[in-house]
Amino acid sequence: MSSLPITEKSPDNLAPLPTRKSPELKELNAGPEHEEHAHGVEWAELVRIAFVALAAAAVWFRLWEPFQPISVIGIAATLIGGYPIFKEAFENIVERKMTMELSMTIALLSALAIGEFFTALVITGFVLAAEVLEGLTVGRGRRAIQSLLDFLPRSVEVRRNGQVIEVPADQVQVDEAVIVKPGGRIPVDGIVLNGHSFVEQAAITGEAMPVEKARGDAVYAGTINQSGALEINAQKLGRDTTFGRIIEAVERAEKSRAPIQKTADRLAGYLVYFALGAAVLTFVVTHNVRSTISVVIVAGACGIAAGTPLAILGAIGRAAHQGVIVKGGLYLEALAAVDTVLLDKTGTLTFGTPQIREVVSANGFAEHQIIAAASIAERKSEHPLARAVVARAVELSIPIVEPDEFSYTPGRGVRVSYAGEEIVVGSLALLGEHGMTRGLPTPSGGADGMSEVYVARAGQVLGSIRIADVLRPEAKSAVAAMRQMGLRTVLLSGDTRAATSSAGRDLGVDEAVGGLLPEQKAKWVTELRSKGRNVAMVGDGINDAPALVEANVGISMGSGTDVARESADVILIGSDLSKLVETLRVARRCRGIIMQNFVGTLVVDSVGVAMAAFGFLNPLLAAFIHVTSELAFILNSTRLLPRGAESGR
Repeated sequence: MSSLPITEKSPDNLAPLPTRKSPELKELNAGPEHEEHAHGVEWAELVRIAFVALAAAAVWFRLWEPFQPISVIGIAATLIGGYPIFKEAFENIVERKMTMELSMTIALLSALAIGEFFTALVITGFVLAAEVLEGLTVGRGRRAIQSLLDFLPRSVEVRRNGQVIEVPADQVQVDEAVIVKPGGRIPVDGIVLNGHSFVEQAAITGEAMPVEKARGDAVYAGTINQSGALEINAQKLGRDTTFGRIIEAVERAEKSRAPIQKTADRLAGYLVYFALGAAVLTFVVTHNVRSTISVVIVAGACGIAAGTPLAILGAIGRAAHQGVIVKGGLYLEALAAVDTVLLDKTGTLTFGTPQIREVVSANGFAEHQIIAAASIAERKSEHPLARAVVARAVELSIPIVEPDEFSYTPGRGVRVSYAGEEIVVGSLALLGEHGMTRGLPTPSGGADGMSEVYVARAGQVLGSIRIADVLRPEAKSAVAAMRQMGLRTVLLSGDTRAATSSAGRDLGVDEAVGGLLPEQKAKWVTELRSKGRNVAMVGDGINDAPALVEANVGISMGSGTDVARESADVILIGSDLSKLVETLRVARRCRGIIMQNFVGTLVVDSVGVAMAAFGFLNPLLAAFIHVTSELAFILNSTRLLPRGAESGR
């Protein structure tokens, strides 16, 4: 049974995580001093239950009853043992709140008034035991979430003035070199400077297998370095780390109230009024005090009052363990209602790093010659296609040299001078302007979403390079899974219509629309919502931010821009779309469990009240049904809590 208000504010059985105001690592590294004891089994509670049980036995066997028909032991033990219940009821009366403790107090005092001393003691024992069991259950949920707090070390080895020294975790500075030995937890988000290892990052990204890390690779705070030592450049500390954002998401989830929690509060309050009203009606019709007391006792709403926030917290915790940050219960509930998913292309469904698909020769020139010329021209270019060319040159061990002169024409390409020769790399129109049209390869026409870059040197066309972005390996299966869930999937992109349509066919989306500006993407979201659709927008760039804000739920890739992440309600840390699918399933499952608790509570209370009113339930049986049904609904909510394996342990 919940000992908390259920009509005016959300039940707070879930004690908040320690409040932290400083962004340092030490604040994320809460120790035993921060542990909550409210949900543990305290000796006082066990002694109180044992005292009530012994008193009930004494009353049953009539060991000492000097003032019959009054039982001194029964009255004293009920008042002493039931003190927590009466105290909570009195506080609720002062605050003008209707709670289950108040209705149970009425039932207990009524039982004492009619001489049902043994019944009063047994009911008191049931309620006290239920409080302990509920506390243990909710405490298990707290521990499952607070296990995240154990993921950071208290001390860190750093390189300073040429020496490796050990310092407290809160003294690490940005851009400092941090040393992590095999088996140690990584304390910062950063980039590997030296070393080679495999890192278990399931607690952050949800990846089951350890990930290989070498120079230049990103690592996350809270992950485990499994093999070789790593030297890491610290880029983000404390709450700025991915791990810190997970903790903040869990804290927000505890503090925020989803609309369904407000519904649970109202329903719980209505059930208390219903029980008291039914009890009054029962007494007026039957004049049977035992049936009236049974009506009050059998009805309970703590299963939904405590179970609803527990289910939401468990779902957000499970998502966090899978590498998805849900910023609050409001967005989890919105995820469960989503029926349309809008997907950005570049950086969301693709890696956002174009790669060379094909090198087409013209006039007999070899790939090595084409790439060598193109790499000279693209050396100073910041265009994504230029990076793909330079990367291929590195693969082919072609020296990257600087051009003598560099000229860039937006939308067309570059022209450079090197060793007295002119090199032109760009569109067909650019080569035409320079009179280089002889022997041009047949254009691809944008097939398969490829962009074609033509290369000419010293007045001769060497060939063309066909470049395309690469789809994420899980993208197609993720889209298929979303469609199986009954979701409509739409690909929105600023890329060309041909490239977008090609990607849409490969992915199997319901619709693909290309050539969109940021405001046009946002307009798409607005129009869909005006038609009654519940929209989730998935993006990664600044140009996606307007659409992310307009959507019912904005979802950002962890590799995206800071603007996109701040605009989003949900963040995929590892940019793995399969994790989004799992989170959508968890959100729906959370809603399903809460509705099960709602319906179950209504059915049990309705049937129980009817049976009690007609005399089929005595107070003892009514108390048993009340306690067991509520614990069943609370346990139902714990099914969403992350297990030990999911927490990376």
